[in-house]
Amino acid sequence: MAKKLATRLGESARAARQRLGLTQEDVAERIGIATEVYGRLERGNMLPSVPTFRKLCSVLGMSADEALGLSPEGAHGWPSAAPPPEANEPVELRRLMRRARQLDRHALRVLSLVAAHLGQK
Repeated sequence: MAKKLATRLGESARAARQRLGLTQEDVAERIGIATEVYGRLERGNMLPSVPTFRKLCSVLGMSADEALGLSPEGAHGWPSAAPPPEANEPVELRRLMRRARQLDRHALRVLSLVAAHLGQK
């Protein structure tokens, strides 16, 4: 029963993530788990904790029933939801922003100077 539920949740999460144009890394960062853990979730190899499940539903714009395949929307397709604004940005920019958020103040200043120099060319 738990494996079937995990598989259903993983399929729902993957479909919603792809619909929003997000990478696994994007979703993992937003819900606060490692990308590898999120990958296991999408493959149906694990069930998240309740707090993580709530964040997952929020980030992917779906109800718990939809995520678990318990509602007609979850069983037969996804309702349209507006993707987050950053979903329209190139993957490279999202990766750069994710890495920049991890930098200390000095490294961030250096990155800013490099970006300003590149923008002048």
